[in-house]
Amino acid sequence: MPPDFNWNSIDTVLLDMDGTLLDLAFDSQFWLQDVPLALSQQRSISLENARQIIHEEYLAVQHTMNWYCFDYWSERLDMDIYQMTTNIGKNARLRDDTLPFLTHLRESGRQTILLTNAHPHSLSVKIAHTGLDQHLDLLLSTHTFGYPKEDQRLWSAVQKQTGFDPERTLFVDDGEPILNAAKTFGIRYCLGIENPDSTMADKSFQGHPSINDFRSLLPSIHPVTGPAK
Repeated sequence: MPPDFNWNSIDTVLLDMDGTLLDLAFDSQFWLQDVPLALSQQRSISLENARQIIHEEYLAVQHTMNWYCFDYWSERLDMDIYQMTTNIGKNARLRDDTLPFLTHLRESGRQTILLTNAHPHSLSVKIAHTGLDQHLDLLLSTHTFGYPKEDQRLWSAVQKQTGFDPERTLFVDDGEPILNAAKTFGIRYCLGIENPDSTMADKSFQGHPSINDFRSLLPSIHPVTGPAK
């Protein structure tokens, strides 16, 4: 059953990208398969060994800006992460329910803002292959602010730039720690995505309502009935 949001009090919808609007299978394949394979070939070690090394490297910087930074990983692993991402860009794809949701939001008169921790290069590659930018009012990468969504300073900076009202904002993401950060900042409505990766089992959320199909929300999204407050 879809969450019972009061859409009359929502003017702005902040949206994550990978796992929320795009299928996370792209990133799972790249970071969990392609990168370890490249490392095993580069260092002449087993794929299992390479995966263990990569796993430990990921854990060391999880929820920090370096986790999402192509420059960090290019230097740390001695790989051209930029070119590797460009090479597989054609595999990026929208979730099946994304365009109906974004179209409905736009027609209802609400502002839609992409807020992603993805590196700007990753964002540009995915935009080029999905056309996602055509369906949003504004696209923001947290790299331009210097803090990830897990950091309260990011939310303050984004609010200062966009002027969104936390009390009249919905934020959608597939990561519970990030939803927690948004809630801590004061964002009134937070929503989790249960099925970010089409190749993996659904996930559950402990502290937030969640869905597995945006289309379940459409009947409750009515047009904005006056100026944003």
